[in-house]
Amino acid sequence: MALGIAGAMLLALSGCDIKHPVANVVEGKVLFVKKCGACHTLEHANTSGTVGPNLDDVFLQDRRDGYKNVVIEGLVDYWIRYPNAQGVMPARLYSGQAAEDVAAYVGKVAAVPGHDTGQLAQVGAVSGTTPADGKALFTGIGGCGACHTLAAAGTTGTVGPNLSQRLVSDCSTPQSKRIRGATLPKCIYTAITDPYAYIPSGYAAGVMPSNFKHTLTSNEITALVNFLVSATK
Repeated sequence: MALGIAGAMLLALSGCDIKHPVANVVEGKVLFVKKCGACHTLEHANTSGTVGPNLDDVFLQDRRDGYKNVVIEGLVDYWIRYPNAQGVMPARLYSGQAAEDVAAYVGKVAAVPGHDTGQLAQVGAVSGTTPADGKALFTGIGGCGACHTLAAAGTTGTVGPNLSQRLVSDCSTPQSKRIRGATLPKCIYTAITDPYAYIPSGYAAGVMPSNFKHTLTSNEITALVNFLVSATK
């Protein structure tokens, strides 16, 4: 989606009464990081996807021009419900209340300096390192399930490798052992923190975020590793 198109649509939407008074921005953040963050960068959500547009960049000029949150919200809601058929964004990613909640969150934080506070700051946060903590991250703020199928997490993403089928086998190849580590935990850790050190066959660089070492805490990374190891048993 081009900035020029965004600006033109914002002009049209600015004259409309687009309001979602029952929108839940906390739930919107949960949903955004679950299915949208793997493809879109949004600083407040701590996501750095590059498949789709950087939403902070998309709406930066609109913020400078004084457009209100509700106008950006309306545009995002429209894009979710009616994505470009020629693009990569899937149709019916969210609908109804869920689409409104995501749009409300993006409308609130896109291109806004600073970080989330209060309840929004707590979305997806874990302090422990148990497999249960890791599962919460995988299906939540980590955004892993949006790209990976994993039976233990109940996720069906297809952008990245099917971890139920390929995690152990990909970590067992001689090249992977040499680069990512000889043990499964070491392989998984490297795959999270330095994903392009070794790329499994059939996949390319530029899709999986490469900055998880900086956007996730050490406890969160450990929790993900522990969960993924447990998921192979």
